[in-house]
Amino acid sequence: MWNTVFSTRDESGRSWSQHEPQPSLDLVRGLALDAAAPIVDVGGGSSRLVDHLLADGHVDITVLDIAVASLAEAAARLPSDVPVHWVVHDVVDWSPPQQYAVWHDRAVFHFLVDAAQRRRYVELAAQSVRPGGSAIIATFAPDGPEQCSGLPVRRWSAEALAAAFGHRFELVWSDSIEHTTPSGAAQPFTWVMLRRSPEPG
Repeated sequence: MWNTVFSTRDESGRSWSQHEPQPSLDLVRGLALDAAAPIVDVGGGSSRLVDHLLADGHVDITVLDIAVASLAEAAARLPSDVPVHWVVHDVVDWSPPQQYAVWHDRAVFHFLVDAAQRRRYVELAAQSVRPGGSAIIATFAPDGPEQCSGLPVRRWSAEALAAAFGHRFELVWSDSIEHTTPSGAAQPFTWVMLRRSPEPG
């Protein structure tokens, strides 16, 4: 399905498109990471976040998406030798090769309407974010859309997201932010930044 969406609609026809990837970029910049700190953009697809991270000097970026067409679109914008790992995979079946300083997910988690998939996602994030690292998660807010591209979503408050990620993460920041789609519609989003708990001593 998602390959068809990216193959048949340009950016202006995709409700999630952003020319400037905010607040994602501000949140990552606010962490003041070393340039070599590994970052993964889950469901990053054709997002322009990777372009800005590269421009900021980051040299270990992974962009994961289920749709090869979305990653191909992003890769085509950039030089072939950029330090980006393009990974075609469903996140809940993925086995990351390393731990990350930042796990960024804008609008994947809300598609997980099955509780078992959500538990797998949280377990994977806990394994994949290094202790003290950050998970930035954005989902439709409680008053946001009930569907996206014809698929049902689960809407979240900041408190519910923090509870879903449980004892493995602590909530350090949250906000409700409206995304304006290319067609001018307003979509309320919940944003959270979670910090990975230290490993037991």
